[in-house]
Amino acid sequence: MRLVPSVTLVLHALMLAAAMLLTRPAWAQGTSPGPHIAIDLVAETDRPAPGGTVTLAFDSRPDAGWHGYWLNPGAAGVATRYDWTLPAGVTAGAPRYPVPHRLIVADIMNYVYEGPFAPLVTLTLDAGLAPGTRLPVSVRLDYLVCTNEICVPERAERSITLTVGDGAVDPGRRARFDAWRQAIPPPIGSAASFALSGNGDARTIRLAIPFPADRPIGDAYFFPLTGDVIDYDAPQRVVRDGDRLLVETRATGTAARIEGVIATDAGRGFAIAATPGDVPALPSGGVDWGAALIALLGALAGGVLLNVMPCVFPILSLKALSLAKAGGEERQARREALAYTAGVVLVCLALGGLLLALRAGGASVGWAFQLQNPQVILILLLLVTAIALNLAGLFEMTLPGPLARLTDGGSGGAFMTGALAAFVATPCSGPFMAAALGAALVLPVPVALAIFAGLGLGLALPFLLLGFVPALRRRLPKPGTWMVRLRHLLSVPMFLTALALAWVLGQQAGVGGMTLGLGAALLFGLGLWWSGGLQRGMSARAWLPGTLALVLGLAAIPLIRPAPANAAAEMLAGAEPFSEARLAALRAEGRPVFAYFTADWCVTCKVNERTVIDTDAVRNALSGGKVAVLVGDWTDGDPALGRFIEANGRAGVPLYLWYAPGKPEPDVLPQILTQSMLTGRAGAGGS
Repeated sequence: MRLVPSVTLVLHALMLAAAMLLTRPAWAQGTSPGPHIAIDLVAETDRPAPGGTVTLAFDSRPDAGWHGYWLNPGAAGVATRYDWTLPAGVTAGAPRYPVPHRLIVADIMNYVYEGPFAPLVTLTLDAGLAPGTRLPVSVRLDYLVCTNEICVPERAERSITLTVGDGAVDPGRRARFDAWRQAIPPPIGSAASFALSGNGDARTIRLAIPFPADRPIGDAYFFPLTGDVIDYDAPQRVVRDGDRLLVETRATGTAARIEGVIATDAGRGFAIAATPGDVPALPSGGVDWGAALIALLGALAGGVLLNVMPCVFPILSLKALSLAKAGGEERQARREALAYTAGVVLVCLALGGLLLALRAGGASVGWAFQLQNPQVILILLLLVTAIALNLAGLFEMTLPGPLARLTDGGSGGAFMTGALAAFVATPCSGPFMAAALGAALVLPVPVALAIFAGLGLGLALPFLLLGFVPALRRRLPKPGTWMVRLRHLLSVPMFLTALALAWVLGQQAGVGGMTLGLGAALLFGLGLWWSGGLQRGMSARAWLPGTLALVLGLAAIPLIRPAPANAAAEMLAGAEPFSEARLAALRAEGRPVFAYFTADWCVTCKVNERTVIDTDAVRNALSGGKVAVLVGDWTDGDPALGRFIEANGRAGVPLYLWYAPGKPEPDVLPQILTQSMLTGRAGAGGS
């Protein structure tokens, strides 16, 4: 029989107290007397302005092996109690904590901090306080500090004296507070919902949390602030459903409103508040074998069709003609077909496994993820350039010594050719692939790897059939001089592929990066040309110039860097990045200003931008009304923007401010915008 939450918590507390009493001699002898968390009380400014605020930080540093607790300690532990002694005219807000992490001790879930952390508290001063007034502030903290074996209640008394002044902040202290603020989870900016189902021990709670589909979530977990609702010890399932996350776990009660933090990766999270609503059921935890089979067949078909892509077809054609040229030795043909297939499938499995590992680590990547790296693009550019020049007849691909004996012809050469075909195929995409590989990313790892192997098998299938079906080999044309002309012709799509890769390099690394890549390709080409001349002269060291040129070409890799993102390109046409200095300058000119604050992880922000702000009607109205537009991107928690947002009465984004000429304060627009809100103000001259 399951106990009600309040009884469970009481029993946990009694167990902790008993453990403390039973182990007191041991920990008294085996540990230092404490305190086991060093706490410093720090004020952001010693001279807060009347009518303003000042933030206090409790800079907390647990001893090694000890931990403190979050606002909600979980299934065990005790939250810190703050007892303030404040002067008249000063009030203290609720403490704000950084994202905790999970600690399971004896199957009991704890929400803790095992490293440094800093709760923040905001003090508000009455406007009537006279400058120079001394403000003695003191607080008594009662908290629990534990190891995995013992717990010790501790008390700390901290005090600080402030003086009413101008609110100036020392730059060094501001930097410390900016770092602490960035650790506090910001509000997600959109409404969440929850639903309950089941009875008794089978009660389940599901939450729907707005979160953009293209943002990484890592090992997502919901830390509840509202107590007596969620079974802390129960596992949680988190899945994506478009632009939201669905969380499911065991329920212990209900509430009119559930608050908490959705943690998306180490130290990063967002505060949410959920109200009752419709939340869809999460997909079954088992494998949908029908969908998996469809995805596998799609990957197989997509792999087959990749063979006609310009980056793969020349390699396949040459390998097929090599079988015709070699004659009809059945055993050798089969060995080469199997080796080629093994090379293709292993590269596809390696790329797929790395992709799944990166996604499990929180990265938002998809198939051909490596092509997002300009250094990988440079390597591909050199490789494809070499293949194109080889097909054009400039040189023959040979390797020195043991490498040549390993890979020239036979199974070794077939394996390397298959691996090359799979690697070069990654820039290409064909029908069926997108759906199949997209399904692989949400299926269990073994099934996903089977789908990546299916893609490789499809890519290798034509050559595999040639190796095992003699009738197909007999249909291949007889060797002749036409093969040389065909080979030269096949160099054209490879040159086009190299051109496309150079364009991609320019997009990722800018004109300078593209120039560097083309220079490396030219140098490599000259080395291969030299090697080709030595080959025709039957030189034993013909491979040397091409190898040296390759080394010099690869030396450009560390010099290739992604071009800086053009932030203005992501904003409304004519908009500028927000800064308080630019806002002041525009207002001094008497111009109306529309300032909006957004973040990539804010779904409401993106909806407003797509359906309202970035529309023809609004763009034309803002332009016609000569309205200046400033955009504050808070995706990375810019502390300067955070302070400005807080100063305007908001804890997070979206925030929309309209500054009319002559008005000292802005109009704070609703979080859900309409076009008429903006077009009406712009048409009225910004007022």
